Amino acid sequence: MPVAERNDPYLSFRFLVEIQGLIVGGFSEVSGLQAETETEDIQEGGVNDYVHKLPKITKYPNITLKRGITDSNALWNWHQDVVKGIIKRKSGFIILLDGEGNEKWRWSFERAYPVQWTGPELRADGNTVAVESIELAHNGIKKG
Repeated sequence: MPVAERNDPYLSFRFLVEIQGLIVGGFSEVSGLQAETETEDIQEGGVNDYVHKLPKITKYPNITLKRGITDSNALWNWHQDVVKGIIKRKSGFIILLDGEGNEKWRWSFERAYPVQWTGPELRADGNTVAVESIELAHNGIKKG
């Protein structure tokens, strides 16, 4: 009897973020890879043991990228353009790598622009990395 091939899940700490074709830095965290389809409940006369759930619109929350602050101020400048009313929409990818650094999954987001920038918490009694985060509104996530 042949032994089944083991298919281990990929680890979440090996990933890249690419915006407009450029690897924009080593991010420590990405969140917001999510899609939720709203439903509408429809009750059918005479059917009392369930309610029909019909799909409506699919929504995508903002993507949040976090990284240690470096000399690169590209994210700050992108957000500052939005503050000034200059909306530069950009597309990008979040790429999951395996243990050897090979690409295994790729999610794309389209027409994103920053809607929130958060600076680091600065504490005289701490010794942690100064982290900035940027939240991106976008037109959806696709795999591939």
